[in-house]
Amino acid sequence: MIQVEFANKAKEILQTDETIIGLAVGGSWISDQMDEFSDLDLIIVTEQKVTGDKNVMIDYAKRLGNFLSAFTGEHVGEPRLLICLYDNPLLHVDLKFVTLEEFHERVETPTILLDKNGRLQKVIDHSVSSFPYPDYQWIEDRFWIWIHYALLKVGRGEYFEAFDFLGFLRMSVFGPLLHIKNKNLPRGVRKVEIDLEIKDLEDLKLTLPQYNRHSLLECLRHSVLLYRQLRNVLFGNNIILQDETEKKVMLYFEELKEE
Repeated sequence: MIQVEFANKAKEILQTDETIIGLAVGGSWISDQMDEFSDLDLIIVTEQKVTGDKNVMIDYAKRLGNFLSAFTGEHVGEPRLLICLYDNPLLHVDLKFVTLEEFHERVETPTILLDKNGRLQKVIDHSVSSFPYPDYQWIEDRFWIWIHYALLKVGRGEYFEAFDFLGFLRMSVFGPLLHIKNKNLPRGVRKVEIDLEIKDLEDLKLTLPQYNRHSLLECLRHSVLLYRQLRNVLFGNNIILQDETEKKVMLYFEELKEE
């Protein structure tokens, strides 16, 4: 597999680098779900912090293979990430640069490929991974205002905006909640086609609109129904429901449908 070959080559290259503490790999590698379409998630642990200097990060990246180009991950809130594309063969590789101290805080426990003096294993033995889960109250406080916002866009005829907003709801609300319902990590809509029960996947498909008013309104209606179902299954009694907001927004929904 090209990902394994690249990782092994990176291990050999970094083995003699005194600035490197170790190398680990995460993502689909550790879940044994890697295939020909998978990217490679490498974690490079350095003696000194290198993030903040894109040129230094790229210098490391260029040593590992036939480097094409790269950019840093501020758009996903992770400036320590360098998202790279290599050639011969064409391969997407995410390089995350962390110090040993930063290696303590992680969303998953990676597989160690290179561990000079056993320092990475010691960190793993004395810390635990913690994947971020959605805050149900945070979602409930926003959901009905979000639906009203989408209805305004449909009402005004801004269908592209409404179309994209449904994508946001799938990524931020429905995907994570459906994954939790199916006892998966809440990774947005990642691999929902594989990891969700058939009924749940079919429900999610009902939020995919066509470019017209009727379809967008129907998808918003299905979105409301899906959210209510997931809320009933997942939310505890400690979640304060925005009943009055929900009622008013749904009244507006019916008025808009009649226009």
